[in-house]
Amino acid sequence: MKNLFEAGKLLLLDMAATLFFLVLYLLTHNIPLSVVLGMGLGTARIGWQLARGKPIDTMQWMSLFLVLGAGTVTLITDDPRFIMVKPSVIYIVVGIVMLKRGWINRYLPPIAIETVPDIAVIIGYAWSGLMFLSAALNLIVALNVSVVTWSVTMSIYGIVSKAVMFLISYAAMRAVAVARRRRQQSRDPAATGPAEVAPMPN
Repeated sequence: MKNLFEAGKLLLLDMAATLFFLVLYLLTHNIPLSVVLGMGLGTARIGWQLARGKPIDTMQWMSLFLVLGAGTVTLITDDPRFIMVKPSVIYIVVGIVMLKRGWINRYLPPIAIETVPDIAVIIGYAWSGLMFLSAALNLIVALNVSVVTWSVTMSIYGIVSKAVMFLISYAAMRAVAVARRRRQQSRDPAATGPAEVAPMPN
Protein backbone atom coordinates (compact mmCIF):
# COMPACT_ATOMS: atom_id res chain seq x y z
CA MET A 1 0.00 0.00 0.00
CA LYS A 2 3.00 2.33 0.47
CA ASN A 3 3.45 2.72 -3.31
CA LEU A 4 -0.27 3.42 -3.68
CA PHE A 5 -0.16 6.33 -1.25
CA GLU A 6 3.03 7.70 -2.81
CA ALA A 7 1.28 7.99 -6.19
CA GLY A 8 -1.64 9.77 -4.56
CA LYS A 9 0.76 12.12 -2.81
CA LEU A 10 2.28 13.15 -6.16
CA LEU A 11 -1.14 14.00 -7.58
CA LEU A 12 -2.02 16.11 -4.57
CA LEU A 13 1.29 17.99 -4.76
CA ASP A 14 0.66 18.83 -8.41
CA MET A 15 -2.63 20.46 -7.38
CA ALA A 16 -1.31 22.00 -4.14
CA ALA A 17 -1.73 25.64 -5.16
CA THR A 18 -5.34 25.11 -6.27
CA LEU A 19 -6.20 23.15 -3.13
CA PHE A 20 -4.60 25.87 -1.02
CA PHE A 21 -6.71 28.50 -2.80
CA LEU A 22 -9.87 26.50 -2.09
CA VAL A 23 -9.15 26.02 1.60
CA LEU A 24 -8.09 29.64 2.12
CA TYR A 25 -11.14 30.96 0.28
CA LEU A 26 -13.48 28.79 2.35
CA LEU A 27 -11.87 30.18 5.50
CA THR A 28 -11.64 33.86 4.51
CA HIS A 29 -14.05 34.38 1.56
CA ASN A 30 -11.39 36.80 0.33
CA ILE A 31 -10.69 36.15 -3.35
CA PRO A 32 -7.67 38.49 -3.84
CA LEU A 33 -5.94 37.17 -0.71
CA SER A 34 -6.64 33.55 -1.65
CA VAL A 35 -5.42 34.05 -5.22
CA VAL A 36 -2.22 35.88 -4.24
CA LEU A 37 -1.28 33.33 -1.58
CA GLY A 38 -2.13 30.48 -3.94
CA MET A 39 0.17 31.99 -6.55
CA GLY A 40 2.82 32.45 -3.90
CA LEU A 41 2.58 28.83 -2.81
CA GLY A 42 2.90 27.57 -6.38
CA THR A 43 5.95 29.75 -6.99
CA ALA A 44 7.56 28.89 -3.64
CA ARG A 45 7.15 25.18 -4.25
CA ILE A 46 8.99 25.34 -7.58
CA GLY A 47 11.63 27.65 -6.08
CA TRP A 48 12.19 25.24 -3.19
CA GLN A 49 12.74 22.32 -5.55
CA LEU A 50 15.12 24.34 -7.71
CA ALA A 51 17.08 25.43 -4.63
CA ARG A 52 17.45 21.78 -3.61
CA GLY A 53 18.58 20.82 -7.10
CA LYS A 54 15.55 18.61 -7.75
CA PRO A 55 14.23 18.29 -11.32
CA ILE A 56 10.93 19.98 -12.20
CA ASP A 57 8.73 17.88 -14.45
CA THR A 58 6.46 19.20 -17.18
CA MET A 59 3.27 18.87 -15.14
CA GLN A 60 4.71 20.96 -12.33
CA TRP A 61 5.75 23.77 -14.69
CA MET A 62 2.37 23.68 -16.40
CA SER A 63 0.57 23.79 -13.07
CA LEU A 64 2.66 26.80 -12.00
CA PHE A 65 2.02 28.72 -15.24
CA LEU A 66 -1.70 28.03 -14.98
CA VAL A 67 -1.75 29.17 -11.36
CA LEU A 68 0.05 32.41 -12.24
CA GLY A 69 -1.94 33.03 -15.41
CA ALA A 70 -5.37 32.26 -13.99
CA GLY A 71 -4.51 34.09 -10.78
CA THR A 72 -3.41 37.23 -12.62
CA VAL A 73 -6.54 37.32 -14.80
CA THR A 74 -8.69 36.71 -11.72
CA LEU A 75 -7.10 39.67 -9.92
CA ILE A 76 -7.51 41.94 -12.97
CA THR A 77 -11.14 41.02 -13.67
CA ASP A 78 -12.16 40.21 -10.08
CA ASP A 79 -13.79 37.08 -11.54
CA PRO A 80 -12.90 33.89 -9.63
CA ARG A 81 -14.18 31.68 -12.45
CA PHE A 82 -10.77 31.84 -14.12
CA ILE A 83 -9.35 30.04 -11.10
CA MET A 84 -12.35 27.72 -11.02
CA VAL A 85 -11.88 26.68 -14.67
CA LYS A 86 -8.11 26.10 -14.29
CA PRO A 87 -8.45 22.51 -12.99
CA SER A 88 -10.34 21.57 -16.18
CA VAL A 89 -7.31 22.60 -18.24
CA ILE A 90 -5.04 20.49 -16.06
CA TYR A 91 -7.42 17.53 -16.24
CA ILE A 92 -7.54 17.72 -20.04
CA VAL A 93 -3.75 17.89 -20.38
CA VAL A 94 -3.28 15.01 -17.95
CA GLY A 95 -5.97 13.00 -19.73
CA ILE A 96 -4.19 13.47 -23.06
CA VAL A 97 -0.87 12.38 -21.53
CA MET A 98 -2.57 9.31 -20.06
CA LEU A 99 -3.73 8.26 -23.51
CA LYS A 100 -0.15 7.13 -24.14
CA ARG A 101 -0.13 3.34 -23.99
CA GLY A 102 1.73 2.02 -20.96
CA TRP A 103 2.16 5.36 -19.15
CA ILE A 104 1.17 3.69 -15.89
CA ASN A 105 4.10 1.27 -16.05
CA ARG A 106 6.40 3.79 -14.36
CA TYR A 107 4.20 3.51 -11.26
CA LEU A 108 4.25 -0.30 -11.17
CA PRO A 109 6.77 -2.74 -9.72
CA PRO A 110 8.44 -5.17 -12.17
CA ILE A 111 6.28 -8.12 -11.02
CA ALA A 112 3.12 -6.26 -12.01
CA ILE A 113 4.48 -5.32 -15.43
CA GLU A 114 5.45 -8.96 -15.96
CA THR A 115 2.17 -10.46 -14.74
CA VAL A 116 -0.58 -8.01 -15.75
CA PRO A 117 0.74 -5.76 -18.55
CA ASP A 118 -2.57 -5.92 -20.45
CA ILE A 119 -4.60 -4.99 -17.37
CA ALA A 120 -2.23 -2.09 -16.69
CA VAL A 121 -2.91 -0.72 -20.20
CA ILE A 122 -6.67 -0.89 -19.65
CA ILE A 123 -6.37 0.82 -16.27
CA GLY A 124 -4.19 3.52 -17.84
CA TYR A 125 -6.97 4.31 -20.31
CA ALA A 126 -9.53 4.23 -17.50
CA TRP A 127 -7.50 6.90 -15.67
CA SER A 128 -7.48 8.99 -18.83
CA GLY A 129 -11.25 8.69 -19.05
CA LEU A 130 -11.58 9.83 -15.45
CA MET A 131 -9.50 12.92 -16.22
CA PHE A 132 -11.70 13.93 -19.17
CA LEU A 133 -14.85 13.29 -17.13
CA SER A 134 -13.44 15.40 -14.30
CA ALA A 135 -12.59 18.23 -16.71
CA ALA A 136 -16.14 18.30 -18.07
CA LEU A 137 -17.71 18.10 -14.62
CA ASN A 138 -15.49 20.87 -13.24
CA LEU A 139 -16.35 23.15 -16.16
CA ILE A 140 -20.08 22.58 -15.73
CA VAL A 141 -19.95 23.18 -11.98
CA ALA A 142 -17.63 26.21 -12.26
CA LEU A 143 -19.90 27.99 -14.74
CA ASN A 144 -23.17 27.31 -12.91
CA VAL A 145 -22.65 27.60 -9.16
CA SER A 146 -21.07 29.89 -6.58
CA VAL A 147 -17.40 29.73 -5.63
CA VAL A 148 -18.23 28.15 -2.28
CA THR A 149 -20.43 25.45 -3.81
CA TRP A 150 -17.84 24.76 -6.51
CA SER A 151 -14.97 24.54 -4.04
CA VAL A 152 -16.78 22.13 -1.74
CA THR A 153 -18.20 20.01 -4.56
CA MET A 154 -15.02 19.67 -6.60
CA SER A 155 -12.79 19.18 -3.56
CA ILE A 156 -14.90 16.27 -2.37
CA TYR A 157 -15.26 14.88 -5.89
CA GLY A 158 -11.54 15.20 -6.60
CA ILE A 159 -10.51 13.29 -3.48
CA VAL A 160 -13.21 10.62 -3.65
CA SER A 161 -12.98 9.93 -7.39
CA LYS A 162 -9.21 9.49 -7.35
CA ALA A 163 -9.27 7.41 -4.16
CA VAL A 164 -11.89 5.10 -5.66
CA MET A 165 -9.94 4.80 -8.91
CA PHE A 166 -6.75 3.99 -6.99
CA LEU A 167 -8.53 1.26 -5.04
CA ILE A 168 -10.19 -0.19 -8.14
CA SER A 169 -6.88 -0.17 -10.02
CA TYR A 170 -5.06 -1.84 -7.16
CA ALA A 171 -7.77 -4.45 -6.57
CA ALA A 172 -8.14 -5.29 -10.27
CA MET A 173 -4.42 -5.75 -10.89
CA ARG A 174 -3.91 -7.72 -7.72
CA ALA A 175 -6.90 -10.01 -8.33
CA VAL A 176 -5.88 -10.78 -11.91
CA ALA A 177 -2.21 -11.22 -10.95
CA VAL A 178 -3.06 -13.63 -8.15
CA ALA A 179 -5.40 -15.64 -10.40
CA ARG A 180 -2.77 -15.86 -13.13
CA ARG A 181 -0.03 -16.86 -10.69
CA ARG A 182 -2.26 -19.57 -9.27
CA ARG A 183 -2.87 -20.95 -12.74
CA GLN A 184 0.84 -20.82 -13.40
CA GLN A 185 1.55 -22.57 -10.11
CA SER A 186 -0.96 -25.31 -10.87
CA ARG A 187 0.90 -26.01 -14.11
CA ASP A 188 4.33 -25.61 -12.46
CA PRO A 189 4.39 -26.35 -8.70
CA ALA A 190 7.81 -24.73 -8.46
CA ALA A 191 6.44 -21.35 -9.61
CA THR A 192 6.25 -18.43 -7.21
CA GLY A 193 3.19 -18.49 -4.96
CA PRO A 194 0.40 -15.92 -5.23
CA ALA A 195 1.37 -14.31 -1.96
CA GLU A 196 4.42 -12.84 -3.65
CA VAL A 197 2.38 -11.04 -6.28
CA ALA A 198 0.98 -7.69 -5.22
CA PRO A 199 1.02 -5.23 -8.10
CA MET A 200 0.65 -1.77 -6.70
CA PRO A 201 0.86 1.64 -8.35
CA ASN A 202 4.16 3.24 -7.43
